[in-house]
Amino acid sequence: NAFGQKYEELADRITQALAFMSACGIDSKNFPILRETEFYTSHEALVLHYEEQLCRQDSLTGEWYDCSAHMLWIGERTRGLDEAHMEFLRGVKNPLGVKIGPNATKEDILGICDILNPQNEHGRLNLIIRMGADTIKEKLPKLLDSLKNEGRNILWSCDPMHGNTIKAQSGYKTRNFDRILDEVKSFFEIHKANGTIAGGVHLEMTGMNVTECTGGSQAITEEGLACNYNTQCDPRLNAMQAIEMAFLIADMIKGMR
Repeated sequence: NAFGQKYEELADRITQALAFMSACGIDSKNFPILRETEFYTSHEALVLHYEEQLCRQDSLTGEWYDCSAHMLWIGERTRGLDEAHMEFLRGVKNPLGVKIGPNATKEDILGICDILNPQNEHGRLNLIIRMGADTIKEKLPKLLDSLKNEGRNILWSCDPMHGNTIKAQSGYKTRNFDRILDEVKSFFEIHKANGTIAGGVHLEMTGMNVTECTGGSQAITEEGLACNYNTQCDPRLNAMQAIEMAFLIADMIKGMR
């Protein structure tokens, strides 16, 4: 079946990569870095009382950092320019993200930049687009075009999960694999056409074999969501769907060069 064929293709790719590395003399014995991982964390800074308790002042620079994560982000619903989340995070030196939905305007973006990145630093501000597979095609080109001459240093990334959330007839909240991939494709294509850089993808996933998102090579249906639906919040790509998504995105980027 399609799932078995896709699994075999992925296994072959991994085997070929390992064989190539071995032929080049690359293994964990002579390259210790292969056994080491730099691990970074990020989460939404939603509960400000919690975040406040984990802020620390650097003894050398005097700057303040929120030590609950390396990067913090503000959600689409709490990114108001005069709201507490913006005021709190403007005071820390962490890299910051802000979720941007389909109704964001040029004035919203410039206001966010003024508050969170007044020095216009490279890498300080990550705007995370979450518009939905259909809406992004209409809204994002106009937004990028309106900002083209503003000279703002913005890292653009894509959250294709939240804008594609639906409620199945069975009552389960879910997301469709093809819709997620479609928004990612549109994100990269729009940035290429606009001459801007598509800087990253934000996915929600798990290593467990859950059935929370429909589609993919496993062909999970709405009727099959109940088989192993474990999330307490948002539906996640399972391990196989996440790997498949990664390979498809990689192939797409190669094809756009």
